[in-house]
Amino acid sequence: MARGGINKAVVQKARQTLLARGVHPSIDAVRIELGNTGSKTTIHRYLKELDSQHPAAAPMSAPSLSGALATLVEQLSEQLREEGEARIEEAHGAFQAERETLLAQVKISQQALAALRQQHEIQTAALAAQSEELATTRSSLQTEHTRNATLNQAVGELNVRLADKDEQIASLEEKHQHARDALEHYRSASREQREQEQRRHEGQVQQLQVELRQLQQTLIVKQDELTRLNRDNEGLLVQIRTLKDAQRTLKTQNDRRQAQIQGLEVNLAQLDGSRNELEKQNQNLALSLAERVTELRQQLQLIGKLEAQLRQAEKAVLAVQETP
Repeated sequence: MARGGINKAVVQKARQTLLARGVHPSIDAVRIELGNTGSKTTIHRYLKELDSQHPAAAPMSAPSLSGALATLVEQLSEQLREEGEARIEEAHGAFQAERETLLAQVKISQQALAALRQQHEIQTAALAAQSEELATTRSSLQTEHTRNATLNQAVGELNVRLADKDEQIASLEEKHQHARDALEHYRSASREQREQEQRRHEGQVQQLQVELRQLQQTLIVKQDELTRLNRDNEGLLVQIRTLKDAQRTLKTQNDRRQAQIQGLEVNLAQLDGSRNELEKQNQNLALSLAERVTELRQQLQLIGKLEAQLRQAEKAVLAVQETP
C-alpha cells in the first residue's frame, strides 16, 4: 500500500498532466508534480504499470537521432537510478529487520545476563548465609557438648541425691505409717468422745426444753404484767400531757425573764465598760502620781544633798573665820 495518500490514480493524473505539457513523465517529474510526496519506488511501480497499459503517444514530428538518444539515455539513467534506489531501500529494509532482530537478541541476552547475575548474587548470599549458619551450628554444637557434659555431671549428682531422697522417703513412709496408726487411734478416741459429747448434748437439750417451757410460762405472766403496765402507762401519758402544758407556760414565762435578763446583761456590760474606762483613768492617774512622787523624792534627795553641802560649806567658813 502506498504511503502518504499516493495511489495509482494520483500517479496517473500527474503523468497525464506532464504529457499534456510535453514533459517526459519521469519519477522525479511525477514526484515534483505530486508536491514532493510519495516513495520513488511506489511511483516507479505505478508508472511502469501505466506505461504497459497506456504507452505515451508519439510526437507529431519525427525526432532527431540525438533527441531519441538523449531520451533513451535519460530513460536508462532513470531506470538505473530507480533500480538502485529500489535495491537500496530493499537493502535498508533488510538491514533494519536484521538490526531489530540483533537488538532483540542483544536485549534477550542482556536480560539473561541480568538474570544470571541476580541468580549468582542470590546464590552468593545463600552461600554466605549457609556458611554463617554452619558456623553458628558449630558454635551451638560445641556449646551443646559442653552443656551435655555439665548435664551428665549434674545427672550424676542428682542420682546421688535421688538415692538420698529414696532413703528419706523410706524413712518418711515409716514415719507416715506410725502417724497413720496414731491418727487411727486418735479417730477412735475422738469418735468415743463425740459420742459422749452427743449424749451429754442430748441431756442438755432436754434440760433446755424444760427451761424453755418454764420461760414460756414466765412470758405469759410477764405479758399480763405488760398489759397492766400499758394501762398504767395511759394514765401516765395523761399526766405527761398536763405537765407539758405546764412546762410550755413556764417556758413562756422563762423566755420573758430571759429577755429581761439579757437587757440587764446589756446594761451590766455598759456599766462594765464605764468601770473599765474609769479603772484605766485611775491607773493613768496612779502612774502620773507615782511619777510625781518619784520626781518629788528625787528633788528631796537633791535638796538633802544641797543642805549637806551647805552645812559643810558653813563649817568650812566658820573654820576659816576662827583661824587667826
